[in-house]
Amino acid sequence: MQLIRGIKNIQLADRGCVLTIGNFDGVHLGHQRIIKALVEKAKLLNSVATVMVFEPQPQEVFAKENSPARLTRLRDKYNLLAELGVQRLLCVNFNQEFANQSASDFIQHLLINKLGIQQLIIGDDFRFGKNRIGDFSMLQEYGKRFGFEVTDTASYKMLDCRISSTAIRKALEKDDLTQATSLLGRAYAISGKVIHGEKNGRKFGFPTANVLLKRLVSPVAGVYAVKIKLADTTTHYGVANIGCRPTLSGIRQQLEVHIFDFDQSLYGTRIEVTMLKKIRAEIKFSSIEALKEQINKDSEQARLYAQHVEC
Repeated sequence: MQLIRGIKNIQLADRGCVLTIGNFDGVHLGHQRIIKALVEKAKLLNSVATVMVFEPQPQEVFAKENSPARLTRLRDKYNLLAELGVQRLLCVNFNQEFANQSASDFIQHLLINKLGIQQLIIGDDFRFGKNRIGDFSMLQEYGKRFGFEVTDTASYKMLDCRISSTAIRKALEKDDLTQATSLLGRAYAISGKVIHGEKNGRKFGFPTANVLLKRLVSPVAGVYAVKIKLADTTTHYGVANIGCRPTLSGIRQQLEVHIFDFDQSLYGTRIEVTMLKKIRAEIKFSSIEALKEQINKDSEQARLYAQHVEC
């Protein structure tokens, strides 16, 4: 799948596409329905199925640390969208300058002149441009004038409940991994590159693979039984902590994974960590010894759950 980073990198050869726009955070079942329609329409028109996303996500610019927890980073979105048949991903840098452009400029300059859209598949609640004056009806008006079709994306429903990134975040906050899985269409996972840590886990007899969480807020926190997929596609089980490691005076959010019966170096490689079951919340212990004792208990629980999963 082609990735275009920034509006300035759109080439003349990139004109002509069927487009949808959004954060697509989580690429959940509702998003997947939209993408399926996008890909089918692009094939019908002999066009290019294109998705436009924003980095950072708009609420991360306006709300900063109070923005919603992000479910997926750009790399995750790229991989998930590619699997669904998207041919081009346009990543637009969302900043104050972009937010302040007029709605008409957004349509005329980007959608028509730069992208030459043939069809736009968009939610009827989509708002854009300075002061958010651009809306669905405005897009339809331009479509009639410039020869592109605008189609509404109906909400995807499951058990009379709208599937949304917000609903998934709430399920994860309540530690309802089953509900999150049913909305995502897959188990919730975090992926990232293994970095060098402080080697504290090794001192405790539990060496860990450390992944820095490059997001303002994590949707999950605590200790989990997990399944780990390595770069060579092999899978393993383990126990993971997601948080700031308060007992060790940690500051930045980090994912620490202890892989059972595994002693190979993973530095610099990417791993995918799937949350299977929450064991406990992250807490600050009174001493290192108390922490070590709890780590042993957490590991035992995670091993027992892994055995249950494999059966």
